[in-house]
Amino acid sequence: QVQLVESGGGLVQPGGSLTLSCAASGRGFSVEAVGWFRQAPGQERKFVARIYRSKVTNYADAVKGRFTISRNNAKSTVSLQMNNLQPDDTADYYCFDFGTLYWGVGTRVTVSS
Repeated sequence: QVQLVESGGGLVQPGGSLTLSCAASGRGFSVEAVGWFRQAPGQERKFVARIYRSKVTNYADAVKGRFTISRNNAKSTVSLQMNNLQPDDTADYYCFDFGTLYWGVGTRVTVSS
């Protein structure tokens, strides 16, 4: 069984930066892509970014140019560097393995002055 555990959330002012991390225990990530979704209060969960084992990446338009996803295949970790954060980025962020369909438990990001 695989567990995905996120870390790195918190409170940040507009324009600030945060880095989220996700570690996969057990058998680690699948051979498919891993990525991040987010869910703002009262809204549905939405795609943020995805990275394949080959390091090819995809981003939602809302975060393109501000967020960078990366992964360490040997350590089974995936990170999300978030720059120039805005109040609309406030949400619970979830790690997701596209192969196993496992979700992490989420980490909260709050962008507020």
